[in-house]
Amino acid sequence: MAHGAQGPQLLAISTYEKGQAFLREAARLGCGVTLLTVNKLRDADWPKDVLAHFETIPEELPPEAVLPYVTRFCKHRRYERVVALDEFDLDTAALVREHLRLPGMGRSATRPFRDKLAMREAAQDAGVAVPEFSGVSNHDELWAFLSSTEGPWLLKPRASASAIGIQKFSDPNAVWPMLERLGDEASHHLVERFLPGEIFHVEGLTWKGDLLFALPHKYGQPPFETMHSGGVFSTRTLERGGAETEALRAIHADVVRGLGMTSGPTHSEFIRAHADGKFYFLETAARVGGAYIAEVVEAASGLNPWVEWARMVAAELHGESYALPERIEEYAGSVICLARQEWPDLSAYDAPEVVYRLKKHHHAGLIVRSPEVERVKHLLDDYGRRFYHDFYARMDAPAKPTS
Repeated sequence: MAHGAQGPQLLAISTYEKGQAFLREAARLGCGVTLLTVNKLRDADWPKDVLAHFETIPEELPPEAVLPYVTRFCKHRRYERVVALDEFDLDTAALVREHLRLPGMGRSATRPFRDKLAMREAAQDAGVAVPEFSGVSNHDELWAFLSSTEGPWLLKPRASASAIGIQKFSDPNAVWPMLERLGDEASHHLVERFLPGEIFHVEGLTWKGDLLFALPHKYGQPPFETMHSGGVFSTRTLERGGAETEALRAIHADVVRGLGMTSGPTHSEFIRAHADGKFYFLETAARVGGAYIAEVVEAASGLNPWVEWARMVAAELHGESYALPERIEEYAGSVICLARQEWPDLSAYDAPEVVYRLKKHHHAGLIVRSPEVERVKHLLDDYGRRFYHDFYARMDAPAKPTS
């Protein structure tokens, strides 16, 4: 570990194992990087050889409990930036910034990227279509909402990620025992009208308020279905210049502007409703997309969101400007599932378009790339069916996030 590193000091917080490319690039660009993670990830695959400092804390600490650890580090280190590498670290990073008086988004600015109720209100205020929704704090308002909209509905945690903790119900009266069971946690949820449709996501990069990059993709099946009903996860780049791509670029730009993104990556999800064919906003996050989406983006564009994020942070620290690198225009997609086998054998998946093979315990996954959008779609359809037969293992959706 490179102790005593010169250059501006950067604190990266990650309670999940991710962001190694960010850490390496930030260090390469002259930042003294401290990684703060949790005890059980002490021996994970971190690039300790480039880190100035490596620190761990107990699992599941609230932001206020993390703060004393950080202030202890600050006795002999002068951090100039704090970066949260995962969704669940955004609140901690915002609190640390405010407490240490550092640049970047504080708690109020971070709220629309963490709170599903706040982000819906902000998107709606920006003129973006959003599925009908209601908070649950006031039961009279909630009952009025349920009485005036068609079910089914979803009860969603306001501050979770992906499809974790979401419950679906068709009888409006079913919501009351659900809220009763949640007790004082009930107000940390919202109710949203369930819109059947196809789910899309846009991976974006913003620099000082300007949206520089936005690449739309389409999931094979909605992540909610994959997590709750099982199946194989897949996503792919949409056809450049196509109607779907242009519509998503426009609505995504409105969301990023409406929620007040400053600099960094965004991962935003949208649904095209079967009922009317329109796109609706689902959620966004001020982070790089998970499930190896960054690798799909890199295969399709030549641009890795983790690396570009690190370059943005380094540019800010060195007082420099940032510009996107040269890009390619290919198409890429991924297929991933939990596997019955400890180390699945992917050798039979031998199309020349395969550019990445996942090496992860009890997981099967690969990424394909082609200049033809239809070739990627065909390979994902074929490989998805074969994955289900060859590897697929089912695991119940977690009620809360696990690192």
